[in-house]
Amino acid sequence: VAVSGVRDSVALLHCLGRAAQVQELEVWALHVHHGLQAQADEWAAFVERTCKRWASKGLSLRFAMRRLQGQPARGQSVEAWARAGRYEALAAMAREAGCEVIALAHHRADQAETFLLQALRGAGAAGLASMPASAVRDGITWVRPWLEQPREVIEAYVRAHRIRYVDDASNADPRFARNRLRLQVMPALRSAFPEADTALVAAAAQAARARALIDEVARPDMAA
Repeated sequence: VAVSGVRDSVALLHCLGRAAQVQELEVWALHVHHGLQAQADEWAAFVERTCKRWASKGLSLRFAMRRLQGQPARGQSVEAWARAGRYEALAAMAREAGCEVIALAHHRADQAETFLLQALRGAGAAGLASMPASAVRDGITWVRPWLEQPREVIEAYVRAHRIRYVDDASNADPRFARNRLRLQVMPALRSAFPEADTALVAAAAQAARARALIDEVARPDMAA
């Protein structure tokens, strides 16, 4: 499980830890230290402590951490640099631990935001497809089991199990496009259209099917 320490990722770790306990599986908490925030060391320590605490209560959890090296190139988006480095680090840790599957805690609101961001960038079917629920890259299966779950369900799970997590202040920084969308646009959109998230996620799914069809039709053309 990719675990940053914020609410959704810690909740997913707890949920999958409980599910794995029944199946006698071992779960690794994979934490990426980006080195971008003053609290980054504290977040890594928090995730490690959480794993140890839950392991002492019977969950088969282990912790791994990797720190990103270097910094964004001149003109490169910090978000893009961190995202690319994060996925590379997660894959490396998974291979070292012998994990074949990495779970990510993205939920329905994240998918709706991603679709809108891609649309605002003028993306085609590939971009509008947003985040896949499951994808295989370099021998690792990446899954997002909560992609169709609303944020409220995760919040209820956290309350029910009294799960502690960290707050990332950068999520409120309006310099980042996703934050502006999440804080300034999505509340107004949901107020005007209560089913906006559901509709946007459905549109992303339609784009994913369109992309698959385009790829299928293009394959014999490429071969020729």
